[in-house]
Amino acid sequence: MIIYIGADHRGFNLKEQLKAFLQESGYTVSDLGAEAILKEDDYIDYAKAVAEKVSMDPTNSKGVLVCGSGVGMDIAANKFANVRSVLAMSPDHVMASRNDDDTNIVSLGANFIDTETAKRIVSVWLQTPFSGEEEDRRRIEQLKNLDHTSN
Repeated sequence: MIIYIGADHRGFNLKEQLKAFLQESGYTVSDLGAEAILKEDDYIDYAKAVAEKVSMDPTNSKGVLVCGSGVGMDIAANKFANVRSVLAMSPDHVMASRNDDDTNIVSLGANFIDTETAKRIVSVWLQTPFSGEEEDRRRIEQLKNLDHTSN
């Protein structure tokens, strides 16, 4: 499995810490930016880069996105087919998101969580399997159908 990671200027420092943590934990990590703190960058560019990769191979890849609130990254990532991003609030929250909804991107708000909490959230998220229960599979299929719905 490969983990794609991305962050804007507000999430850059946390992204760098999470990237090192994930690599030290034995994960393969592909950093899709930012490469430095760029005050004028837009979170959408990084969310798009990560979500496109996960969308192409949702079985063998996952994504970690970081911006100031996490909200913008989460909204942008969820625009892509096969992506189910969770705006992470706590380890218990992401455990439920993996178990019930098979989330494949976690979005974090650097302004609201410290590094150790972020590490716990990402660890729990990566280690929690999808339940595979019939009702959860059915709901994911319903979500997939929404990927192709236009207004």
